[in-house]
Amino acid sequence: MDIKNRVKEMDALVSQGDIVNAVKSFFAENASTSDYGTVTTSNKLQMVGKMEGFLNAIKNVNGITHHHSIVDGNVSASEFTFNFDMKDGSKIYWHEIIRRIWNEEGKVVGETYFNAQ
Repeated sequence: MDIKNRVKEMDALVSQGDIVNAVKSFFAENASTSDYGTVTTSNKLQMVGKMEGFLNAIKNVNGITHHHSIVDGNVSASEFTFNFDMKDGSKIYWHEIIRRIWNEEGKVVGETYFNAQ
């Protein structure tokens, strides 16, 4: 499986704000995630629910910028900046690294978010 192309395809969806479909298309059923070490999910269904809830809380997308991605074997790291106005009046500005571990079928089995600021 060509992980570099899978990363490029997934990052393109994320860049467009289509995060739910990125998870649905690229996550293995047993994929786990860790969000800054505080919020975790243990399967694809949980992550889809988490992303749907998050996207429903966004009032305005001010920008999603994909800076870089690197791939080494079955591990990738993608750097993004996310800028959102939320429905509750808060603002989110995240500059983060998304580290992914991919299986042999080209599906994400582990995803971890790191603060890049």
